[in-house]
Amino acid sequence: MQSLKHHFLLAMPHQEDPNFSGSLIYLCDHDENGSMGVIVNHPLDVTLDALFDQLELGGEESPHRETPVYFGGPMHKDRGFILHRGDSDDWDSSIQVEDGIALTTSMDILQALAVGRGPEHFLVCLGCAGWDAGQMEEELKDNAWLTVEGPSNILFNVPPAERLSAAAGVLGIDLNLMTRDAGHA
Repeated sequence: MQSLKHHFLLAMPHQEDPNFSGSLIYLCDHDENGSMGVIVNHPLDVTLDALFDQLELGGEESPHRETPVYFGGPMHKDRGFILHRGDSDDWDSSIQVEDGIALTTSMDILQALAVGRGPEHFLVCLGCAGWDAGQMEEELKDNAWLTVEGPSNILFNVPPAERLSAAAGVLGIDLNLMTRDAGHA
């Protein structure tokens, strides 16, 4: 089985699940036990300032106060998942997704961001997306998703509304021209 870790899942235009319609998901883990990722193109109407207040972290002086918080997926919506450049060794609870990209779930990274420290490039997501063993592979066979390796410039340098199109552009396609039907029987 080829791992899709550090790949994007691009929702096909006919994706009807409201949690995933129009979504670009960055896969942080994918193996024989299942898959996990975060949606990276659906900012909520919440900024880090509100999150800092809710968690009583201060943050009045943080340069990140107006940074949007993202809907990361329908699972664990009460938990924060911070995708960032850097190493997993820098934070209490992290996994290294790819060289230079980590996913952190511990409070220490939010505390650092609240005081203006921490990684320069990051996305704070509430919730995540997950698939049981073999579930994603079935969805791929059913033409629900496209996959492409996940270049970090799309994550951190492209505006959220343009990320899905940018990822499709890596494949040389326009999702608006895609059909519901797969090319296999």
